[in-house]
Amino acid sequence: AIIPVAGAGTKLRPHTYTQPKSLIPVAGKPILGFILDQLLENGIKEFVFVIGYLGEKIKEYVDEAYPSIKKKYVVQETREGLGHAIWLTKDVIPKKSEVMIVLGDTIIDVDWKKFIGLKTSALGVKKVNDPRKFGVAEFDNAGNIIHVVEKPTIPKSNMALVGLYKIKEFDILIKSIDYNIKNNIRSKNEFYLTDGLQEMIQRGVKVEGFKVDNWYDCGQKEILLKTNALLLGKKKKVASSKKNLQNCIIIEPIYIGKNAVIKNCIIGPNVTIGDDASIYDSIIRDSIIGNYTKLNDVVLFNSLIGSDSVIWGSSQSLNIGDNTELDLR
Repeated sequence: AIIPVAGAGTKLRPHTYTQPKSLIPVAGKPILGFILDQLLENGIKEFVFVIGYLGEKIKEYVDEAYPSIKKKYVVQETREGLGHAIWLTKDVIPKKSEVMIVLGDTIIDVDWKKFIGLKTSALGVKKVNDPRKFGVAEFDNAGNIIHVVEKPTIPKSNMALVGLYKIKEFDILIKSIDYNIKNNIRSKNEFYLTDGLQEMIQRGVKVEGFKVDNWYDCGQKEILLKTNALLLGKKKKVASSKKNLQNCIIIEPIYIGKNAVIKNCIIGPNVTIGDDASIYDSIIRDSIIGNYTKLNDVVLFNSLIGSDSVIWGSSQSLNIGDNTELDLR
């Protein structure tokens, strides 16, 4: 499997100023951890990570959390697109290899065994309301993909590419991307993987579309929080020692990390709290709280709070009569 994780994650700033978006936690685990667990559970044993921005943190996480997997790292020093990132792996992947490409910020719910077992190359797809935001696949009557295009102004299909690719003819994909690079064939000033796939299709490679069940593109705060809620709903478990919860109301689903201390709080639903966090006298729902973060006397909802943050709220003692309106923001 090739996992590209070199992006800067600009839509998740300020969080991605200090850590890659693939390491932002959802439901108690970094996004990249969910992806690796899925692949390992389904028989993928070798990995190539394309790293760049904050790549040392990706390497540190993978080496520590998955020390026994067979892995290599390729550095994309200049961000010239996903196609360019895949092209950089050409020297570390053996000839005639069959390759899976899985984007490092996307969690996909799919029948992995069926997808991996396909006899042809295949692209994961899902119907979307506005295909102009995505790579789009067009099909013939037999269900084969005949054309792919990145973010079309006038889409001819509503089937979006979800960031999951099985490539049996990887050598031909590399030659196709190489052709685009040598001839400076760019889209929006980047060498898109979509353009490489289109060149591969034009060279006669048969490519199927494979519909995925769910697709969580975690590149934006709102989608990240929605993904957190959906994955927590599948866990339905408080992951913490009860001794660290004092005088609290817990509304599941939530995830509480190791050594987190929570006192006099209402937590949940849909909250992930990182390791060693300290939370006092607060109300939190639909949020992700980072490791070692300290919260005191706050009310949070739909919030994404990074690690090592400190937030102090304020308390009021009020004696309010009838027909009064107060704004305490």
